[in-house]
Amino acid sequence: MSSGSSSKPAAETGTETTTETETATPEQTPESLDDWLDDANGYDGEPHRYGPESRPTIMVGQETDDGLAFSPPAIEVPPGTIVQWDWTGHGGQQNVVAVDGTFDSGRTNAQPGTGYHYFFEETGEYRYVSEPHRDDGMKGAIIVKEPPSSGNTKVDEWLVESSNFDGTIVDRTGTDTATVTTGAKGNGGEFAFDPPALKVSTETTVRWEWTGEGGPHNIVSKGDGPLDSELVAESGSDYQHTFEEPGTYLYSCKPHKGLGMRGAIVVE
Repeated sequence: MSSGSSSKPAAETGTETTTETETATPEQTPESLDDWLDDANGYDGEPHRYGPESRPTIMVGQETDDGLAFSPPAIEVPPGTIVQWDWTGHGGQQNVVAVDGTFDSGRTNAQPGTGYHYFFEETGEYRYVSEPHRDDGMKGAIIVKEPPSSGNTKVDEWLVESSNFDGTIVDRTGTDTATVTTGAKGNGGEFAFDPPALKVSTETTVRWEWTGEGGPHNIVSKGDGPLDSELVAESGSDYQHTFEEPGTYLYSCKPHKGLGMRGAIVVE
């Protein structure tokens, strides 16, 4: 491994052939991914999801309250994604080694600015460690799976990085009102709309209700749409809008959009 790239970039080969460390064996890995991540430093209980054409970067040796960590420790990506690891220089010697031998950055390195990347083609769960600090909880996982699909391309592309979107558009057609929780659990905290995708009829009033969790949130349309609420944090606050025209309306919480706090209303 050299500073700035892997010794033989996976983006070109799909494999790593130069290994100078002893790779952990699969028998050492708990059967459940949740068990594997349970004592991973810095893990908040939810993988960070990335969409197609993204290139996630994971920091190696991030200092957390738990100890040195990969940041984020667990990510979910679609097949065909290049994942990059960048060394912070904290904590001394580090490497990136898959438990099943799929990828291996080679010799440990303590130099900040060192980088390594791997091209993930196949779906699956890839667990990995920094060998010098594995027993101290410096481990992570790459989850490779197809993005959720609702059949509505606009909705799917907009919500692909929202952790609580599973491809379902909740049907509330035929009702006068529908409710969306603002500040629901998701995206690494209380940074989600629940449900993230909603289908209603024309003349339906959608009401967003604040939980008071996750800090201040607002409701802002993508582009020049009709939604534009105040930024508020108080539990019990609400915002509502009556949808008169059919269409797909995309929106987000502006401060937490980058975390995946996005929503969609499909009006029929």
